[in-house]
Amino acid sequence: MGSEGPKAVTIHVTGFKKFQGVSENPTESIVNNLKDYVERGGLPIGVTLGSCTVLETAGIGALPVLYKVIESGISGTDSADLEQVVWLHLGVNSGALKFAIERQAINEATFRCPDQLGWQPQQVPIISEDGGTSQIRKTTCSVEAILKILKKKGYDVTISDDAGRFVCNYVYYQSLRFAKQKGHKCLFVHVPLFSRIDEDTQMQFVTSLLEAIASTC
Repeated sequence: MGSEGPKAVTIHVTGFKKFQGVSENPTESIVNNLKDYVERGGLPIGVTLGSCTVLETAGIGALPVLYKVIESGISGTDSADLEQVVWLHLGVNSGALKFAIERQAINEATFRCPDQLGWQPQQVPIISEDGGTSQIRKTTCSVEAILKILKKKGYDVTISDDAGRFVCNYVYYQSLRFAKQKGHKCLFVHVPLFSRIDEDTQMQFVTSLLEAIASTC
């Protein structure tokens, strides 16, 4: 017992394109540049950066793309005995001053403005089979341990229990459901605008986040 050693960890990352009120989404830049950034600095042994995908900032209309991205990211790596697969979703909170690790998503879509495909639901369950809009799905990632690691490295980061009711929460809820079905893990982290925390610091943060997630799986 205990001789197997830690599992290899593959982390797939998504960000979002622009949306109403945010003409330049920092997560689009982060995700587009992450592979090159990580290659220069490296990741710990056993940790692999998988796919890096920028999603349309949309709910139900973008679901086929979201599912295709998730399915393609895990094809051929579905052995839970050998590898832990984690989906890390990054979104922007334009009013935030710090990073926020989202502990949960709620089964409610109430969009304050139309998404990029024109959909604007109000108090609609994201997954009707889950029940009403008060249902919650929580990440199985060790958010407290991740927070401790990141704070020790000097990042201004907190834990949040409210991912909003817009596209970020919508995608998180869908992904948490998918992850549970597949035996994977899923985490959503909100970042500020680059005008609040500069791009290089955010790139460093996301790299540290990858390491923290992998070390706590």
